[in-house]
Amino acid sequence: MRYCPQCGHAVNMIIPADDNRVRAVCPHCEHIDYDNPRLITGTIPMYQGKLLLCRRNIEPRLGYWTLPAGFMENQETTSEGALRETLEESGSQAICRQAFSMISIPHINQIHLFYLADLLKDDFHATSESSEVALFELSDIPWDELAFSSVTRTLELFIEDHKTGHYSFHEDTLIINTLSE
Repeated sequence: MRYCPQCGHAVNMIIPADDNRVRAVCPHCEHIDYDNPRLITGTIPMYQGKLLLCRRNIEPRLGYWTLPAGFMENQETTSEGALRETLEESGSQAICRQAFSMISIPHINQIHLFYLADLLKDDFHATSESSEVALFELSDIPWDELAFSSVTRTLELFIEDHKTGHYSFHEDTLIINTLSE
């Protein structure tokens, strides 16, 4: 950010008093811009024991499989966002059963929150965001074709819990070493 969203004056990148991070601070109106992580919400949609996955029709990771998920919008709850993304990416309506995984990804300033969900019926189809939508047996998940490490980790946790029939809430952090060796 180069200019204050409040008054348009050029900002200074400084650590404000009583803070511990560099922020965009306006020397004119004293507005402090807090650039915080973005929340991605999605579902682990099941229908008659099968998992619904969407093949991405958009970047990033065009052509790879993923769980339906995306950026949460203002004025919606996390579960509303997850269900909206499921509808947008698969054309199908679902109901959330419980929050299942929360994956922090600090290097890209994101948090991914997935809900266990049940599809109401098998009315899924390709959309502008998904070139293909399909149900998979859990033994047939295309692991090498998954789009994101948060989806892979969530599905690994889901498979572990599915084996026991008891679904817990899982929290994890994905650390990517960006230093070249």
